Amino acid sequence: MERLKIVAIVGSLRKDSFNRQLALAAKELVGDRAEFTLLDYADVPMMNEDVEHPAPEAVRRVRELVKAADGVWFFTPEYNHFFPGVLKNLIDWLSRPVSETEGQVLSKKPAAISGITPGMSGTGIAQDHLVTLISLLNMRVMNAPRLTIPNAHQQVDEGGRLALTASAPYLAKQVEAFLRFVQK
Repeated sequence: MERLKIVAIVGSLRKDSFNRQLALAAKELVGDRAEFTLLDYADVPMMNEDVEHPAPEAVRRVRELVKAADGVWFFTPEYNHFFPGVLKNLIDWLSRPVSETEGQVLSKKPAAISGITPGMSGTGIAQDHLVTLISLLNMRVMNAPRLTIPNAHQQVDEGGRLALTASAPYLAKQVEAFLRFVQK
């Protein structure tokens, strides 16, 4: 049997964002049980129907990676009680039909959601908005467990890097649950 392929989509483009660090922590916990790829989409242009066909090369590249994945794991911050615009833009591109004969690449894909934020709210509100959107796009959402981590600065090391302490067992639980969920 081929190894599972999981694509991680981080809702922040910042190189050292807490959510990117959280995705890397999940990747470490997944280990060799799945191929775990962080999707690089910084070069995806703003959605514009004037350039939709043929799709820009960056859009074709990310579509192929998502299409080949067995599951998609979103790691999103919360900006003003919503998920970031760059993530919405990416999802807009992924939600469009690939061609006249091929639909969008998110349909029926298993999805998990995690998020960490420096604030007290965690990312629960942003995650709820994201669930609304990806459910509309026919993704199979793993609603439990979801991981929302508030007060990120309380779980960093002396160098300011994420060093999950209190949240580590919850991330491990979500990893195990998502690996099972993807295989259903």
